[in-house]
Amino acid sequence: MTTTNEHVTPTTPKLNRHFRLQWEEAQHCHVLLYPEGMVRLNASAGEILQLCDGLTTVDHIVATLEQKFNATGLRADVDGLLAHAFEQNWIV
Repeated sequence: MTTTNEHVTPTTPKLNRHFRLQWEEAQHCHVLLYPEGMVRLNASAGEILQLCDGLTTVDHIVATLEQKFNATGLRADVDGLLAHAFEQNWIV
């Protein structure tokens, strides 16, 4: 587990089995579907949650995104989204 912003998130996050991540063409974004509804995700959240497979570490998620977008310093943003996703029970 990793502590971020006083929250504990998994070191290898995985989508909660009650949610399904998919690209929604009508919304032009990734969404999380669940029995009671849908959560529209911004582009960054969609990119991060696509990598939450229960095997990939947070460090590797950050490295993958930094390489993909030719950027550095994404750790705080990834940690912030993962903390929020954990609080919302989107990831376990």
